Amino acid sequence: MNRRLAVEIAVQDRAGVRVALDADADRIELCSALGMGGLTPSAGLIAAAVAEAAEHGHDGFVHVLVRPRGGGFVYTPDEVELTMADIRHAREAGASGVVVGALDEIGAVDVATVGRFVEAAGGLDVTFHRAIDIVPDPIGALEQLVGLGVRRILTSGGEARSIDGVGMLAALSAEASGRIQVMAGGGVTVPDILALAATGVDAVHLSARTVALGAPSGPGGGDSSYDLTDASVVRAAIAAAA
Repeated sequence: MNRRLAVEIAVQDRAGVRVALDADADRIELCSALGMGGLTPSAGLIAAAVAEAAEHGHDGFVHVLVRPRGGGFVYTPDEVELTMADIRHAREAGASGVVVGALDEIGAVDVATVGRFVEAAGGLDVTFHRAIDIVPDPIGALEQLVGLGVRRILTSGGEARSIDGVGMLAALSAEASGRIQVMAGGGVTVPDILALAATGVDAVHLSARTVALGAPSGPGGGDSSYDLTDASVVRAAIAAAA
């Protein structure tokens, strides 16, 4: 795979893992609850994704989002310990990387906590997620993350959609200077990819979701619809990044 950009697909079920593998995506961010921005996936799903990647002979494919809850990125000591346990589980299950983030009370990178996450990852690739999009000094945050040994950052350039954050994406890519990867993510559509590539980012990240209608779920079952990974969108994104 010698693309201009790497392509990462956010998936939340085994079918999505297969779609990404069959389309020859570079990697996945494995998660649950994408409607909440993504949360830690189940142990069973991690095992299944690792097995699918191994069957396809695709090393470096499964990157697990480890986020204990929605509602921001400032965590209690209990939540930090839970996150570290989930990082260790992902590593022991055979994942190639983890996707994490933590901020302090003023909205800056929580350097001490992220350092503990990197240590718990034990040599796996570590991606710092879109918590970076709310820090007051993204360039300074990038430098901190380089110092912590983080492999890449996932960012929309501080905007709701990456295509609206191209100025910051370009600034972060220039600052990174090959020391850390910058991956554009946040509302990415296939027509955006060419413009995102022009900022100098190393990768794009998208969920390529479509909505399926399920059976009625009843008063206690939530929505009757659910997300699927759209194979045609994944293939189109990979073609656009080539």
